[in-house]
Amino acid sequence: MKNLLVTGGAGFIGSNFVRYMLRKHSDLKITVLDALTYAGHTENLEDVWNDPRFRFIKGDIRNAQDVEEPIREADLVVNFAAESHVDRSICDPEAFITTDILGVYTLMEACRRNPVELFVQISTDEVYGDIESGFAKETDPVSPNSPYSASKAGGELLARAYWRTYGVPVVITRGSNTYGPYQQPEKLIPLFVTNALEDKPLPVYGDGMQIRDWLHVLDHCSGIETVMLKGKPGEIYNIGGDNLRPNIEIVKIILEVTGKDESLIRYVEDRPGHDRRYALDSSKLLALGWRREHDFDTGIRETIRWYMENQEWWRKIKESEEHKKFAEKWYATRK
Repeated sequence: MKNLLVTGGAGFIGSNFVRYMLRKHSDLKITVLDALTYAGHTENLEDVWNDPRFRFIKGDIRNAQDVEEPIREADLVVNFAAESHVDRSICDPEAFITTDILGVYTLMEACRRNPVELFVQISTDEVYGDIESGFAKETDPVSPNSPYSASKAGGELLARAYWRTYGVPVVITRGSNTYGPYQQPEKLIPLFVTNALEDKPLPVYGDGMQIRDWLHVLDHCSGIETVMLKGKPGEIYNIGGDNLRPNIEIVKIILEVTGKDESLIRYVEDRPGHDRRYALDSSKLLALGWRREHDFDTGIRETIRWYMENQEWWRKIKESEEHKKFAEKWYATRK
């Protein structure tokens, strides 16, 4: 039985991935290592907590002592652990540099000491920066425009260097905008759904015409699984939704499903360095046999309804002092 270490496994994509892999692979034991910062919640893993194949360790990937034992016991590692919110990276870049770059360094060093079969570094389409036309390919240069995307680019470049220099078997995935249950209510879809349910304004940046490529979280998970099973060390794989939509369209779907009026939309000052368009070419991953299974029009509505039906989960987060402090600090200056 293989031992899989999932760092950041109590977060949004990580917890969905743990659930997905336990369901798909009876021959896996999964250890989650998570620091349980504001974005990590043990509640996200409640339905697998008592599975004998599951183990949880509270630990920080920036701490060599925290990662040494879990990696020593691991055959495979998937690194979701990261600071991931662009707005927060503008307010506090340091946290992103230490987690997304120093954290990767700490993991890479542990893998040098304790060789693993494969290390998957989870990255983002945002490392490409603005894609004015066409679709970004893995061979295109990175051009990050926010502290978040720069930190993710730095982390994946460091991981790649450990493959070339030390032979650590690294593969990198770059996923597009992911949606689904258990996403922190500071990101666009859960923030706007929960604000709508609370009859609070929906703060749309600029003209709302920024284009994003939306990918269901379970399709993202299956893409990572495909890379784990069929990917080649040293390679990068895009995981895109092939579903480009302007943000304002997403907002209007949310209002439709929640039964709220468009008068809740509030156009605010755009975010500094805001990329206008993301788009991924996923043909390299498709060639490995990966296929998306979730239709967006169905998936987005199911996702919105999940937040409508799980208000206890997100209300506890939004009512925390940490969330209130950030929201007040960030949105108070956006008129």
